[in-house]
Amino acid sequence: MALVYIGIGSNIDKEYHVANALQDLEQIFDNCRISPIFESAAVNCSGDNYYNLVVEFTTSLSITALMQRLKDLEITHGRKATDRRYAPRTLDLDLLLFDNIIQSTAPILPRPEILHHAFVLWPLAEFAPDLLHPELGISMAQLWHDFDKSTQVLKLAEWQWPQITELA
Repeated sequence: MALVYIGIGSNIDKEYHVANALQDLEQIFDNCRISPIFESAAVNCSGDNYYNLVVEFTTSLSITALMQRLKDLEITHGRKATDRRYAPRTLDLDLLLFDNIIQSTAPILPRPEILHHAFVLWPLAEFAPDLLHPELGISMAQLWHDFDKSTQVLKLAEWQWPQITELA
């Protein structure tokens, strides 16, 4: 079983799509854990603020099969293959980490956005602070501590999915 972290983002009917995506993920994958939900301004596109969070789970799927499953969930939630890269989203599911695999071909792992976007790094640091970045060998907590927080505005979302388990 592989330990996987995916990022979830939505800025179109975000409460609806995030809640339904979380329900879907819990039905498909084992041992889902959910980070706090954060709200951030849209990066590189216009539109409403995004909700962003990270989900951890285990899976026996290969990376290719997992990517297809995530793509299918995005389509189920209204994402179209023709959507522009930087455009408002009903649901965006990004594979961030797959065990400690490092690969430079698609999907690039670990996902580079971990180091560049607060809406990816902060949720990871909040609920997996001791998790080491596979390439750098530095904990998510330390990466977040060193992150230039003045470059991006991010806050805990006022809305929280009712079934979120409080972190210990």
